[in-house]
Amino acid sequence: MSTETKPSERVTVETTLNGTEVEQTVPAGTLLSAFLRNHEYLTGTHRGCETAKCGACTVLVDGDPVKSCNMLAAQVDGATVTTVEGLADGEDLHPVQQAFWDCHGSQCGYCTPGFVTNVVALLEDNPDPSVEEIRSHLTGNICRCTGYTKIIESVQEAAARMDGDGK
Repeated sequence: MSTETKPSERVTVETTLNGTEVEQTVPAGTLLSAFLRNHEYLTGTHRGCETAKCGACTVLVDGDPVKSCNMLAAQVDGATVTTVEGLADGEDLHPVQQAFWDCHGSQCGYCTPGFVTNVVALLEDNPDPSVEEIRSHLTGNICRCTGYTKIIESVQEAAARMDGDGK
């Protein structure tokens, strides 16, 4: 029996997306990034290179950073997905978002959502990372506008604000 899907085959994806239960039926080959942008209208997840090299599409799946341009929507069935939109608490930005804003950790902003979600995962695992640990963790995210100095400063500021408790 073949495990290949037909172009017309559809799958139902049930996931917790930014704290809300979601159920959508989509074509089987729908990428997670397309699911988020085109089916759930969460446009903070950007598609940059579409080869999983730039990290602009990074989201959290069960707390782990993943590149949504390289993952099928069907793969998050039963999982918890958090996008940059799901980090804020109402009008209050997540400490990482606020630190990027305050420390000018973005310029054009295209890559910022991917950096922010990746940094949230880093600080959950390591609340006080060294500069080397920050650089190592962010190697999968590319910014074409900055020299990364302000991004590193933003991460350090977020870590200081979070006191290791996530908010």
